[in-house]
Amino acid sequence: MSIMAEDTAVPAREAAPPRTASAIRRHELAAFLRHRREHITPERVGLPRGTRRRTPGLRREEVAQLSAVGVTWYTWLEQGRDIQVSVQVLDALARTLLLDPIERTHLFRLAGAVDPAPATTCPSITPGVRQVLDRMESIPACVQNSRYDILAHNRTYGLLLCDLDAVPPEDRNAMLLSYTHDEWRSSIVHLEEVHRLMAARFRASMAGHLSEPAWKALLKRLRTESAEFREVWDRHEVGASRPRRKEFLNRYVGRVVVDHTDLWLGPEQGPRLVTYTPADDESRLRLEKLHAIALERS
Repeated sequence: MSIMAEDTAVPAREAAPPRTASAIRRHELAAFLRHRREHITPERVGLPRGTRRRTPGLRREEVAQLSAVGVTWYTWLEQGRDIQVSVQVLDALARTLLLDPIERTHLFRLAGAVDPAPATTCPSITPGVRQVLDRMESIPACVQNSRYDILAHNRTYGLLLCDLDAVPPEDRNAMLLSYTHDEWRSSIVHLEEVHRLMAARFRASMAGHLSEPAWKALLKRLRTESAEFREVWDRHEVGASRPRRKEFLNRYVGRVVVDHTDLWLGPEQGPRLVTYTPADDESRLRLEKLHAIALERS
């Protein structure tokens, strides 16, 4: 009679569950902080090197002290623990670690936070794009992203709807201005139609950015500051970009009629060059006059 051998195989170990997106971000944030800390010499932040330092970079307790946070808390942050990080602490860390604008943006994105002092420059605004805007001075033109942030503009556009240079950089958003800025609003003929079309485009664009803090922050601000926006937004209309005719009432030259055209600066519908070409001879002459006024003011 045969005897079957006893199965002594060890059961396979269960696979570890996949990490969540937030866990991946925390891991990347921890690695980013460690790398930056280890590559900043004490002398760069005004600390003495001393004779017993084992690392060329900063110690954790030094970063914590310079950023006015607890050492234990900062250690947990570098360990990738699931803790809440305020924008004030992130701002302090960015300054302590001497982050440039791109690195600062990266820090806030990894932390899932909205930068309270976003960079005023944008990688999309290359010297070539800037030169195009300057060469088009007699035609109002700007560069916007799909969130309606105005990333750059020429001088004629800067006086078309309001004195844009007087608007804080963090408020230079075409949709926010059209709902909350009195002079900008008064310059738009057919304001109700413009509101509806802009909100519909914003909803369509936001579908691909639903979890991004900057988009959520803008939506929250619009809903908080404008009852008109809340009413339009709750219609759930969606729309796409298309060339169209617009009319403005400019404080310096009066009524102008223009053709709005979007020229995309990349393969995806992100940053775009927005141009307002005159639709008739009278509007052309008035835009040339506005250009002359802009030159005098600069």
